[in-house]
Amino acid sequence: MTYETTEKTRPMYRVSFSRITGQDQNGKDILGPAREIGAIWARKAENKEGGILQWDHIPIELPKHNGVTFITPVKPPKAQGPA
Repeated sequence: MTYETTEKTRPMYRVSFSRITGQDQNGKDILGPAREIGAIWARKAENKEGGILQWDHIPIELPKHNGVTFITPVKPPKAQGPA
């Protein structure tokens, strides 16, 4: 079965994770660089709310609660002007 689309489908959100690398002198967590670990895709069925989380990989720190997960909305592509 194939699906024909006129435009590329994009996720609703990108999921990133930043692990805790230490603490500063005030006791606040220091985060490492965020790395994209998945995306949230819109459900294809009509009248269905929410999205489906698809993991690309799961960092070892995630189940240990040793980091922060970020969800960032995906911006639509910029319209291209005349060439």
